[in-house]
Amino acid sequence: MGGVPEGNGKVKRVDVGEAWTGVADCRQCMIRDAVLFAGLKEEDFSHFHRPIDQLVYHSGGRIYDSGDKAETLFTIRSGLVKLTQYLLDGTARIVRLLRKIDLFGLEVMIDDEYSHTATALRDTEVCRLPVDVVRRLSHANPLLFNELMSRWHQAMGTADRWITEFSTGSARDRVARLLLWLSEKEEDERCELFSCEDLGALLGLTTETASRTIAELKRKGFISEPRPNQFLCDTPNLRRLVGM
Repeated sequence: MGGVPEGNGKVKRVDVGEAWTGVADCRQCMIRDAVLFAGLKEEDFSHFHRPIDQLVYHSGGRIYDSGDKAETLFTIRSGLVKLTQYLLDGTARIVRLLRKIDLFGLEVMIDDEYSHTATALRDTEVCRLPVDVVRRLSHANPLLFNELMSRWHQAMGTADRWITEFSTGSARDRVARLLLWLSEKEEDERCELFSCEDLGALLGLTTETASRTIAELKRKGFISEPRPNQFLCDTPNLRRLVGM
């Protein structure tokens, strides 16, 4: 299910019918060469007895909750998604961010529940892949199986990167590394940030520290803010700042 935030901050649940924008045509997909089904041949698509849906989630929309029954994987066509885990005391920690062409929900290949809560941080379009189709095709298609293993390995490497780069060091270094990550695939070195509360939950900082660190980087000229929440990064100097 997706969600659209209301003015009071609560999430209004919407059904799939409201979120559905149409059945994806994977053969004609503009990003097919970079996603899970890149290696499929024409005849492989005859095995798709369930549709590949394209869904749009507005910023703040919940894609799934931790513990939900897991029946689908997701590929991001555009946007940004956070994966959140909750501690026993209710504290939320963002464990990973996902962006265009990233595959998430991989745990459904071996488990029947999602391990994290997935939420759109920006307006986000995803393709929803039925797990039974992916399992069947991966058994019959070595290229798809290898791609799944590659994506799993990539997810593990990304998780290691989040631990080493975004959970250690000073607040300044953590924020600077995140800004570099957000801007590294943008041609003009721009990046769009999210709330300081989410920033803190991602980097292991208080909301106040995250806000103060952003203000410090702006004051010292490492970033500028042409529009609210959109930043232009001085990438070379940010890299020197954190020794990259």
